[in-house]
Amino acid sequence: MDGAIEALRKEFAGLRTGRASASLLDPVMVDAYGSSMPLNQCGTVSVPEPRMLLVQVWDKGLMKPVEKAIRDAGLGLNPQADGAAIRVPIPDLNEERRRELVKVAAKYTEQARVSVRNVRRDGIDALKKLEKDSEISQDEQRKIQAEIQALTDDTIKKVDDAFAQKEKEISQV
Repeated sequence: MDGAIEALRKEFAGLRTGRASASLLDPVMVDAYGSSMPLNQCGTVSVPEPRMLLVQVWDKGLMKPVEKAIRDAGLGLNPQADGAAIRVPIPDLNEERRRELVKVAAKYTEQARVSVRNVRRDGIDALKKLEKDSEISQDEQRKIQAEIQALTDDTIKKVDDAFAQKEKEISQV
């Protein structure tokens, strides 16, 4: 269940909120050296200003492919080559884009909830099997099942809290 929360946090880190974050470029894949590789293996991403990312490309021959990969990543960013680095200004979000991002965040949240419920189902199935094999009593099985349900409820509350925080962050102008 903790894995579902961690995956949700990683998904949320990739959502743009109007502020620059180095993790914003994590999903960008660059066609380099005959294969597709993550941007962080081609250069260093830094945040020199609140609305600017700076990508220091290690191999100057990869400047154009990196620039193209950022532009084509579907993040709505327009990189500009600047000598030995690529500057990526973060544009302001309009109201329509903010609503879209909230919908995407809601989709990620629902996926996390489903993951947590799947873990609960697997745990309860394992308990039923143990009871059927007479390894634990029916009372023990019910007690542990209640604990699993309480843990599930707590984890789903954490997921919902993370979504509420991200929604507030996205909506903030």
